Amino acid sequence: MRNIRFRAVTMAFAAAMMLAAPVTMPAFAQSNTGPASVADLAEGLLDAVVNISTSQNVDSGVAQPRLQAPDGSPFQDFFDEYFNDRDQGGPRSRKVSSLGSGFVIDAEEGIIVTNNHVIEGADSIEVNFADGSKLPAELVGADAKTDLAVLKVKPVKPLTEVPLGDSSSMRIGDWVMAIGNPFGLGGTVTVGIISARGRDINSGPYDNFIQTDAAINRGNSGGPLFNMNGDVIGINTAIISPSGGSIGIGFAVPTELALNVINQLREFGETRRGWLGVRIQPVTDDIAESLGMAEARGALVAGVIRGGPVDDGSIEAGDVIIRFDGKDVDDMRDLPRVVAESPIGKAVDVVVIRKGEEQTVKVTLGRLEGSEELASAATDGDSDAEALEQPVSVTTLGMTLAELTDDVREQFGIAEEVEGVVITEVEADSAAAEKRIEPGNVIAEIAQEKVTTPQDVIDRIAALKQDGRRNALLMLAGSTGELRYVTVRMD
Repeated sequence: MRNIRFRAVTMAFAAAMMLAAPVTMPAFAQSNTGPASVADLAEGLLDAVVNISTSQNVDSGVAQPRLQAPDGSPFQDFFDEYFNDRDQGGPRSRKVSSLGSGFVIDAEEGIIVTNNHVIEGADSIEVNFADGSKLPAELVGADAKTDLAVLKVKPVKPLTEVPLGDSSSMRIGDWVMAIGNPFGLGGTVTVGIISARGRDINSGPYDNFIQTDAAINRGNSGGPLFNMNGDVIGINTAIISPSGGSIGIGFAVPTELALNVINQLREFGETRRGWLGVRIQPVTDDIAESLGMAEARGALVAGVIRGGPVDDGSIEAGDVIIRFDGKDVDDMRDLPRVVAESPIGKAVDVVVIRKGEEQTVKVTLGRLEGSEELASAATDGDSDAEALEQPVSVTTLGMTLAELTDDVREQFGIAEEVEGVVITEVEADSAAAEKRIEPGNVIAEIAQEKVTTPQDVIDRIAALKQDGRRNALLMLAGSTGELRYVTVRMD
């Protein structure tokens, strides 16, 4: 039956096509030879792409006991000789090798770009060129956050280099070429298109990948993604594949992100990123509505890190950053990237929405590297609690609220510097429970207004309902003062 139906549909379609007006097809589709050859392009690029092999001694963690032959065995001398130079009962080490790809960007200096994960932890790095020659390489610098690394070799003969192009000018549907070392086979060329841009695959804080359907497999990591002019517009980094082979979903670090990192690694041997010193979270539709914003955009400041660059009041918790140093912040993940790319010590203009009004403030950036300890120290603390007598409380929106007394602080392990109204109970299946609000959370603000008593919370919610608001925006503090924003339905 399926074949019959298919045949009938096919005949009807053919009849309709004979009556239809002729359709003009693109030139490449009319050609009998297919799209134009990329052989000339590939030939000029292959020599600049290298294979990278590394080796690393890894402690197996397994003891290697000395074998004993039976008494009087003629093989005892053999066993003694074999284990003479080995540490009896000690751990054994083994050598692990890996393969990846890279490309030359400076022939005179011998500078090669690859992925950090290709060379991470390597005891020795060797670069294999297209002509079969090999050179040892030293690590200039690496950055785990963008998975990039820069190597240096001492050329014994002229090398071929390739230029870094502008990935920002590339469009979805543009042709691209990947060259690399899949499965250790050596220089391999594949062609495809840019399938998407700005992909976030949760591999790091600055994800902004180019997605391509050009075949990328194991061993292509660190290799270049070229445009049709022969410029590198991406560094092949990752694939999605249940089987381990290419299924047409590969990702490359765009040069617009990589260029600054590569330059810093070459100059300093490390990255030197800008740091704002804030904790941020996305602006959801509910949060935007609660703040009176026409649309959800920007990055919501959930907290300011003590001792950080903006711990001077220039930026406050509750601000929504919508523009940074002349660049729009459309989404939360845009902000870390534009801040990181800004020079340390630079004074920049930041546009924020504060209590419904747009303001411009000037801030001076610190350095991200080395700031992690300061950021983590601000959230360290003890959250252990003991059951003590509960103070007088009120209930609203599925939450039981109480004043923040010394006994309550002790019960929930709440730090002295935390201020607001404590949540002692949360009703199951309530609007608050849906937003994962928990006992011990402290309401510091409602709709960007501070609250210090349970009655303040009741009054503020009543005022929001009177204004026609459907959601209440709560600033919640954890036991050690870490902040986050949630919206709770009031209907």
